[in-house]
Amino acid sequence: MNSKKNRSTMRMLGKQLQAARRAAGYTQRQLSELALVDEETIASVEQGRRRLMPDLASTLDRILDTKGTLEAGVENLPEIDQFPLYAEQYMQQEGEAVSLSFYASNVLPGLLQTEAYARAVLRERVPAYDEDEIETKTAGRVKRQEILERKYPPTLSFVVWEPVLHIRVGGPQVRREQLLHLREIAELPGLTLQILPLDSPSHAGLDGPFVLLETPLHQHLAYVEGQRGSQWVSDADEVSFLARKYAMLRTQALSKQESLGLLDRLLGDQ
Repeated sequence: MNSKKNRSTMRMLGKQLQAARRAAGYTQRQLSELALVDEETIASVEQGRRRLMPDLASTLDRILDTKGTLEAGVENLPEIDQFPLYAEQYMQQEGEAVSLSFYASNVLPGLLQTEAYARAVLRERVPAYDEDEIETKTAGRVKRQEILERKYPPTLSFVVWEPVLHIRVGGPQVRREQLLHLREIAELPGLTLQILPLDSPSHAGLDGPFVLLETPLHQHLAYVEGQRGSQWVSDADEVSFLARKYAMLRTQALSKQESLGLLDRLLGDQ
């Protein structure tokens, strides 16, 4: 589905939202407060600059009494060109979050990846992406890292299981460059990188990787990744469960300084 048709459909849905909001007598700010999102989110959706996500569509249908109209509109949106819907929804939340906590057990999180490492990871996909898809997705992944350079970046915490650092995806040179990048990025203010060592007798993350997010309105969400796709977790009990698991992982991992020491040793061994 071409991007021109996608944008046209988004604008049409945005106009529906705008009409429903005005009919209900709400300003964009009032609606954003009721829906627990930023005012800019409502404005962007109405202008067709941002895709309306299913969970927000459902919330807005309830507030505006539009009887499922917006949710049905989202279901009829064409698939975006670069990323599946759940991935776009994650990237939108990631770009706005005030805090992010990552547990990685397979590959490094996208925010920490070098361009060469990201490209190498994407080349391992089965079924394989073609070269154009690889380049598009690599560029998108690197662009996400702009949040690290913001004047007020989010508070970032990473717990990485040590085997991830030993995987030679892309070859020895790609691995070395990635380790050097990690060593440099670990010094950023507001960012904590901890490594869970191989010899740790305890491991609270054996079920796989996940991300915890705090939105600008202090809503706590989680994103769980799996072999056949990923899912959002918004239920407070489930998010609390993952938050406690992450807290346990941080106690099991090396401290920030000890983690830097391990990176130095890994670099010295090459």
